[in-house]
Amino acid sequence: MRAVLLTGFGGPEKLEYREDVPDPHAGAGEVRVRVAATAINNTDVWTREGAYGSPDDPAASAGWRREPLRFPRVQGADVVGRVDEVGAGVPESRLGERVIVDPMLYTGGELELVTTDYLGSERDGGFAEYVTVPAQNAHAIDSALGDAELATFPTAYATAMRMLNRAEVRAGERIAVTGASGGVGSALIQLATARGAEVIAITSAAKRSQALELGAHDAVDRGSIDRVGEVDVVADVVAGPHFPALLRRLAPLGRYVVAGGIAGPVVETDLRTVYLRQLRLIGSSFGTHEDFAQLVGHITAGELRPLLAGTYPLRELRRAQEDFAAKAFFGKLVVTPC
Repeated sequence: MRAVLLTGFGGPEKLEYREDVPDPHAGAGEVRVRVAATAINNTDVWTREGAYGSPDDPAASAGWRREPLRFPRVQGADVVGRVDEVGAGVPESRLGERVIVDPMLYTGGELELVTTDYLGSERDGGFAEYVTVPAQNAHAIDSALGDAELATFPTAYATAMRMLNRAEVRAGERIAVTGASGGVGSALIQLATARGAEVIAITSAAKRSQALELGAHDAVDRGSIDRVGEVDVVADVVAGPHFPALLRRLAPLGRYVVAGGIAGPVVETDLRTVYLRQLRLIGSSFGTHEDFAQLVGHITAGELRPLLAGTYPLRELRRAQEDFAAKAFFGKLVVTPC
């Protein structure tokens, strides 16, 4: 089959397009999906770069679990396609089913999520013609949206759902969202608004109108965080030097939930702000299976707007990742096999 192999940590040159990769086959309890579309995430780029560090060395090259990664690896977590092969124990009635894939590969409760395998990282993913996954991870989807549009949802929206659930965001609350033009940020705007929360989007002036169109109550330039006003929750995927200013925006008993550090993961703050205002600092990463099922419900009900910024053929994955890293777009970039 055609696939792009990640051959080691490094730049885009580590992505090798091949047309002779052996077809995978569904094992017991698994399905094989003929890939129709796979979206790009920050995790793809950071994993390729080995940018997660280790617990003892922030500069070490490692995958998202902060451990060594096996190469070659097919990346790509956000897969949409059709089931074309079933393994033992899986009903043949699933053949031909249109599916959207939950990329978190764990069993048991949410504690296992912290050490889970992730599609495209610990297991080959969707930057290929075929991918195999546990049958329960392939959710049947009934939607009028196109394949590339559906592929914009899995990781970003499930991550956003997890952040909102972890922070217990409720109707009537005010929530500041950083990185509002990115995949997780734009998902946070839509999902928080669907809960009845008032969203203040923090983004560039050039992308202010898009954030407002998604449902944000207001949009503030990232250089003017002090204009945000007091909020109940900060949902942050940027971190970096703005971290202290974000904490100062929180009302007493406010919650700060973080799922990324695009502007820098190592931050400084005055802990007196945390304990005197009795703030909660909440770490969050990928969504649970329950979060993903909740997301599929929103998609099926037509309550979310896909933000497809562009598509690329599989053979141009290098260029797609380079464009993704440049961040000159609003929404998601998607790769298709053809």
